Amino acid sequence: MIQGALVGLRWGEVAGLRIGSLDLLGHTLTVTETVTRDEHGRPSLGPPKSEAGTRIMSLPQALADILAEHLASMGLTAADAASFVFPAPGGGHWSYANFRRRMWEPATKKAGLAGVDFHDLRRTASTQLALANVDMKTAGTRLGHSAPRPTLAVLAHATTGADGAATDTGGRFAAAMRVGDASGDGDSIATEAPKRRSAGALTPADLHLRWSGWPDLNRRPLRPERSALTKLRHSPSTGIGCSAAPRTGRCYPTAVR
Repeated sequence: MIQGALVGLRWGEVAGLRIGSLDLLGHTLTVTETVTRDEHGRPSLGPPKSEAGTRIMSLPQALADILAEHLASMGLTAADAASFVFPAPGGGHWSYANFRRRMWEPATKKAGLAGVDFHDLRRTASTQLALANVDMKTAGTRLGHSAPRPTLAVLAHATTGADGAATDTGGRFAAAMRVGDASGDGDSIATEAPKRRSAGALTPADLHLRWSGWPDLNRRPLRPERSALTKLRHSPSTGIGCSAAPRTGRCYPTAVR
C-alpha cells in the first residue's frame, strides 16, 4: 500500500514488482513489469502498456527502510532477484480480484477506510507532487504518463491548502488596490509604494499593475452569425436581412431593424 501512496505506482506495477527491480542501497526502483488482464479477463504479467511506463524512480529513505524490513521478514535477499516483492500465497503474483477480497477490503475496513480504492493511493502521491510544485516533466516521468494531459490534470488538482493560499493572494491584492482608491489618483500609487514597502505591505506598484489606457490589440473576431453588430444585406421584398460569414459565405437570416 505504501508503494502507491509514496511513489504513485499503479496496482499492477506493485503486484509485478520483483526483488531484482529494487536497489535499496541506491534508493531506486525500476518498473519493467505489470499485472494486467488478457483478452479473456485472466491476470497476465507483461511489460507496461507504454514506453513511459518503463521507468526508474528514486525512493525516499523511509520507503527503502520499509522495503528492507519487509524482505527480511520473508527471508528474502538480493539473491532472490526473480521473486516478487509482494507475492501471493504460493509465490506467484496476485490477481486484482483476489488481492482486493483477501487483502485490501479487510485492511481498509480495519482502518475505518471502507470504500477507498487502491488508485486513491496513487491520487495521494499525485497530490503531493502538486503541493510540492514539482514541474510537469518530472511529475509525468514519475507517474509513468505517456501524454502531458494526465500530468496537467494532476498538477492542476486543487487542494484546500492551495485554495487558501490563493485566497490570501487575492486578499493582499485587494488591500494593495485600496491604497490607490483612498488617494483618488492612480499615480499616487507610485509615491505610496516606498512607504507601504517599508511597512512590509504589497502595493500595485510592486506588482506592476497600472492601467495603460490602450485598447486590447489582440481581440478575437466576432462570429457574424452570433453578433448583433454584423452588417446586414437587406432584401426589400422580404424585410429580412442576411449576415454572411466571411469564411463560408453562408447567409444567416436576421430581422432588420
